[in-house]
Amino acid sequence: MDNECLCSASSDRLSNPILYNILSQMDNSKPIQNSFSYTSIPHRCNCEQRRTVCLKSSSDICKEASAVLVKTIQFMKNLPAFNQMPPNDQFALLKSCWAPLFIMGLAQEHVDFEVMDTPADSMLKKILLNRQESLEMEREQPTMAGVSKLKSCLKKFWSLDLSPKEYAYLKGTTIFNPDVPDLKAALFVEGLQHEAQHALSEVVQLLHPGDTERFARILLTASMLQSITPSLISELFFRPVIGQADLLELLVDMLFCR
Repeated sequence: MDNECLCSASSDRLSNPILYNILSQMDNSKPIQNSFSYTSIPHRCNCEQRRTVCLKSSSDICKEASAVLVKTIQFMKNLPAFNQMPPNDQFALLKSCWAPLFIMGLAQEHVDFEVMDTPADSMLKKILLNRQESLEMEREQPTMAGVSKLKSCLKKFWSLDLSPKEYAYLKGTTIFNPDVPDLKAALFVEGLQHEAQHALSEVVQLLHPGDTERFARILLTASMLQSITPSLISELFFRPVIGQADLLELLVDMLFCR
């Protein structure tokens, strides 16, 4: 069975046709039509996995997340090979890897968190505040499905119980990704990734000589990070802190501030 949403939008529309018609008029600048002639409008989905969520104890968790993010950017800044690359390549790699690196940071620091349903404004309040336009441009909100993926990744890392050196070299394999488009120093980046993978393999063999599958499990777990969108991370952990600011722009400022 697929994960298609089973919530019915029609019941939401028919439950209050007057409010719907007002919204329709605001959206399309067209005369109000017959109450039973509706088109689809955004609605709050009640499916378990698709409902929107936010952090519980957001103040404490956001503070921990911010500390992890600072350490993440500092880790990149302290890599001599990274600093040798052209600024455009540094930006491209930062954009590609900051979210996976941050998740590894959460795992390494054992940052756990809980979520709750996002409080929703009533439809009438949205109308009175004339917020329909802003709702259409609203950022993608964290869902229970996205948070479940994130928590699954964290549990996988915790079960591996990586050492600090394993985390460091794994982060290196993630930063130096030659598959990032338009890299001027792609061959240099590819070589750095191979070096990081080789160093990780050696550390794994040294620390776990009897576990021949550990290296593969680590890389497989790291590959799961690509299923977590940067928007989930930024909206869940940092939107309460940075407001309307663009997180990537802030990361660039942090990275290039010497």
